[in-house]
Amino acid sequence: MATETLNHTTEDIEYLRHGDRSMILRLFRPADKGPFPVVLDLHGGAWCKGDLAECGKRDAALADAGIAAAALDFRHAGDGYPSSLIDINYAIRYLKANAAELGLDPERVGVTGQSSGGHLAMLAAMRPLDPRYASIALDAGAPAVDASVRCVGMTWPVINPLSRYRRAVRLTNSDDTPGWVGDIPARHDLYWKTEENMAEGNPMLLLEAGEVVETPPAIWVQSQPDPVHDYRDTESPVDLNEPERFAANYQKAGGQIEIVHIDKSGRDTHEASDPIVAFFRKHLM
Repeated sequence: MATETLNHTTEDIEYLRHGDRSMILRLFRPADKGPFPVVLDLHGGAWCKGDLAECGKRDAALADAGIAAAALDFRHAGDGYPSSLIDINYAIRYLKANAAELGLDPERVGVTGQSSGGHLAMLAAMRPLDPRYASIALDAGAPAVDASVRCVGMTWPVINPLSRYRRAVRLTNSDDTPGWVGDIPARHDLYWKTEENMAEGNPMLLLEAGEVVETPPAIWVQSQPDPVHDYRDTESPVDLNEPERFAANYQKAGGQIEIVHIDKSGRDTHEASDPIVAFFRKHLM
């Protein structure tokens, strides 16, 4: 089904099936004539909750700025790691392989995500050729494309699942558990299953381990205060909060990354979306 506004159109597309499960990609396209650059958008929810509807506001902002955006349904929760990355890797290749039909430019593709979606966006961008993530082949006769992207935009990502999990568990077992902890440990347990998986699928730790990865230009929009995403890992010898620690690691690996701080009150406003739109306009247009 397609809908249309003054500035963009919206269309739901089945990009993949897992048995009887239909996986949907909601494509926001500018009303002008393409081909358009495109950004794949990944929702948050601690890898267990949420859906593509959460991406609507920021994807409309991208489309109104001349950039197509594709909000994605992907496996999560009990499907476990790395199911989400498999779907995301396939979706990027699907967009490239079907770019002509969809009015997109396969050479100008980015990825973005919020919270756990930001983690998935960065991990997918770092490991576009990982054989586990790329394990679902495109249809026979499809162009030979990979899942590499030009740039990555993140809003308050869970960049280090292991440190966030251990911190939440410690606070759960304390005498004064803060409200933000909620069911975070249970969500991590459901999706990741083990701490070993949280370490293996971890953009922070793979950089610190020296894994050779892709490092496309990136932006991290971080609201403050935000104890869920902006904190210091007490197990790290580096006296930096996670955003700054990751940025230092990313730059050391050869990547360019900018951190933009906003007030927490602006998380659902243009204060959060404007830097992301400007970033993608710079790198994709």
